[in-house]
Amino acid sequence: MDIPESLSERFPFLDALEENWQPVSRPAFWGWVAFYALLIGDAAFGGHWVQLLDPVFIPIHEGGHLLFRMFGEFIAVAGGTFLQLFVPFALAVWFAFQRQTPGTAFCAFFFFEQFISIGIYMADARAQDLPLLTVGDSDDVIHDWFYLFSHSGLLDHDTQIGGTFRILGWIGMLGVVLWFSWRSWQNA
Repeated sequence: MDIPESLSERFPFLDALEENWQPVSRPAFWGWVAFYALLIGDAAFGGHWVQLLDPVFIPIHEGGHLLFRMFGEFIAVAGGTFLQLFVPFALAVWFAFQRQTPGTAFCAFFFFEQFISIGIYMADARAQDLPLLTVGDSDDVIHDWFYLFSHSGLLDHDTQIGGTFRILGWIGMLGVVLWFSWRSWQNA
């Protein structure tokens, strides 16, 4: 990937994109592939092991509400999901600039894995059957996606939007594993 000279001069950090990716050893490759196969298989059949990792994202999501509350209620409510997606995305970008295939894949995988839980939460907007977590006073807890969809005129489409989000999550997770495999074999 050749970066035009003017961009490279203006943004020197883009020079990192010219470097080769660090190689992944065969044992590490097979270990990571087994890890992703286990998580994808588990998610396909109920997601009990994947859910063990969800407590990492709950404080990030709740922190997003707190972080963005100074911008008003709508942004504060949306901020939870935004930060939940931004953290793994930003980490994936950081690892990409470091040219570390496993770190990039791991963070990108969990970026897309979050689409599945967010899609489930979205699809629950009208029914509101899921238990809700909150920071602070539990009397003021609201369902994020009921609030966001009802204020956006999309409440009647909660299940379709949630389903689409879950499909994007599956496509992304599988795409990350394919990219990881391709990139690992390229640098072998």
